[in-house]
Amino acid sequence: MIDKLEFFIALAKEGHFGRAAEECGISQPSLSAAIRQLEESLGVQLVVRGSRYQGLTPEGQRVLEWARRIVGDARTMREEMRAARKGLTGHIRLAVIPTALAMVPRLTEPFQARHPEVTFSVVSRNSLQVLSQLDNFEIDAGITYLDNEPLGRVTSVPLYAERYTLVTAEGTAFADRETVTWADMGGVRLCLLTPDMQNRRIINQNLSNAGIPVRPMLESNSMVVLLSHVATGRWASIMPRNVARSFGFSDKIRMIPIVEPEAVHVVGLVATHREPFTPLVSALLHEARSLNLSDENR
Repeated sequence: MIDKLEFFIALAKEGHFGRAAEECGISQPSLSAAIRQLEESLGVQLVVRGSRYQGLTPEGQRVLEWARRIVGDARTMREEMRAARKGLTGHIRLAVIPTALAMVPRLTEPFQARHPEVTFSVVSRNSLQVLSQLDNFEIDAGITYLDNEPLGRVTSVPLYAERYTLVTAEGTAFADRETVTWADMGGVRLCLLTPDMQNRRIINQNLSNAGIPVRPMLESNSMVVLLSHVATGRWASIMPRNVARSFGFSDKIRMIPIVEPEAVHVVGLVATHREPFTPLVSALLHEARSLNLSDENR
């Protein structure tokens, strides 16, 4: 039953029988047969029938909720038994918003020092993708904003407060200022993250509140791309202070706090709310709670 529920979750996520079968490592006929067997055992139709996948029935949507819960519990049980035999081992999958990537070692380094047999994979995702991948069991935890947009049913641990700076080259407008305002940004040639990023939506809102139209000259989903353009002296950017610090810029790059008002948003670790957590996720949440990064972005 567990394997059929896993196939069903994959089908709901992919929205395509072929792609779901490929993800599960089985043939498409095998996946289709497993879904039909699941329907027969439950006595309801789960998938809207047609020449191709057309979505889930209302009963399928409800079963999907149960499937995620049951599969999650089964994985938790397996991890707990493995931890009882061998200590904490395994692999943690993290999805992180781009502005927080530079902070990840502050969590992973002490965790791995305590649990050397645990490995990590870290991918960059926007905030909506972090929550979606948590729901679909594609990741074990994420790092994202906690206080700006709805999170849904997750457990969260605050890590640090994100504060914003104008990052610009020496000799450009405002480079000699100690602070700037959001209203000052109207005449700045900006490069910013793409609109699908929550950081960009935060910046858009602050600029809009200051009466400044948002017209970036360049957009990217990579902080590296933005910072490399700032280094040319032709662009400036608005970004969290910790991101700019992490690249170790020379004295020719200025980071100028943006005030009036000072925008502050909390970034933290999130995991799907469940009891009990897997041993790996439980240990990761414990590690996050023990950190003190509150002044990291000052």
